[in-house]
Amino acid sequence: MSDRYTLFANSALGRLLAKNLGLPMPLNLDRFQPGMPVISGAVLLGAAPGGQLTGAAASTLNNIQAEVHTYAQDQVTKIATASGLNAKVWNPEVDTEQKFKALIFDASGITCSDDLVQVYHFFHPVMRKLAECSRIIVLGRTPESCDTPRQATAQRALEGFIRSLGKEVKKGGAAQLVYAAPGAEDQLESSLRFFLSPRSAYVSAQVVRISACTTKAKLDWAKPLAGKVVLVTGASRGIGEAIAKTLARDGAHVIGLDIPALADDLRVVTSLIGGSALALDITAADAPLKIAEHVKAHHGGVDIIVHNAGITRDKTLANMTQQQWDMVMNINLSSEERINDALLDAGVIRDNGRIICVSSISGIAGNMGQSNYGMSKAGVIGMVNSMAPILFAKNITINAVAPGFIETQMTAAIPFAIREAGRRMNSMSQGGLPIDVAEAIAWYASPASSGVNGNIVRVCGQSLIGA
Repeated sequence: MSDRYTLFANSALGRLLAKNLGLPMPLNLDRFQPGMPVISGAVLLGAAPGGQLTGAAASTLNNIQAEVHTYAQDQVTKIATASGLNAKVWNPEVDTEQKFKALIFDASGITCSDDLVQVYHFFHPVMRKLAECSRIIVLGRTPESCDTPRQATAQRALEGFIRSLGKEVKKGGAAQLVYAAPGAEDQLESSLRFFLSPRSAYVSAQVVRISACTTKAKLDWAKPLAGKVVLVTGASRGIGEAIAKTLARDGAHVIGLDIPALADDLRVVTSLIGGSALALDITAADAPLKIAEHVKAHHGGVDIIVHNAGITRDKTLANMTQQQWDMVMNINLSSEERINDALLDAGVIRDNGRIICVSSISGIAGNMGQSNYGMSKAGVIGMVNSMAPILFAKNITINAVAPGFIETQMTAAIPFAIREAGRRMNSMSQGGLPIDVAEAIAWYASPASSGVNGNIVRVCGQSLIGA
């Protein structure tokens, strides 16, 4: 369903009225199209003294052939040059016309609260120099890995900064915090590429933790999933269809799974992407075993599982039947646990595998009339948190996305006033698209994301409801 207000607000008359009346001014967001560079525009790279992640950031910027600028800082300029970058030195007092598409600041060298002023010194001169749909990335050390309480305190403080900054950057901009554990420097590239690019159009104010691991992926960044087998549940329409198409675009063979009643729709989707269809009710007692047997018999195993299938049966708890409660819990949570167990027990998830779940902002902030749905989606988050260390030991990662208001058939049926509130109550003043969820899942799915484990990333344009 089209967002008519966003279309109007981007017309000449709409912009004038919205500005004069103080109305939301949602911008048409940059979104990825095949063949696009990772980022189009200048990047300003900086670091606090003693930053340990600047080299990894500079290496990624060199790999994507970005136009890089630095302040007149010997440390950053030397590291950039050593990484092969021909960085330009930017003086904000002299070059007043320069605009930046992205800002990257390495805060890993900050060891106490007094050092946090370095964040101010980097960002203050440049905040009025941001282009439309800009990207801000702060790099830090996971507080749990810090050597002293003061260092951990200062690194944790970065989260409040980035969540606030996400509300300040306008014109479709986004801000993210990426924590890297010691030894995870070589795992940063996939996350930096995602957050710098239009693929992360509707993701803002998120905190990602990257762990150290021994898996080093060599891949074609244009087709990172080439040779991979992916199972996507609920793939016949909406977000599931977008996930299937996006992972196929990235080179995967997609097994689309949905209920038998939607088998025809499912086959249409999978035939368009050269995938295969599996019509199955995931709540059936024998479904997990059938899935395990299918992927083993037809594909020799599976690399990525995307738990997207889900339903709502909204009622206040006083008016909810047990059938409505049970159906939502079974489909949205319990079936995922059973499928995971069956695939793991059968040993069909390949090395460097991925389990990716679709949670919801309702599982974080709750929602009126969704006690069953909110519980199921919070349970998905609990499953990710509890399973992450267990699976990481098996060289498998598990992560989740938590969508906010996404333009789908389901949200199109919401009453007008509630639908408009859902669209506007985020920092980007608009709803997201199914492709926004799919792109985040593609980032998790990449073989280069081996250090990205146990994360819950909201795809919600920084919803004003919830954490």
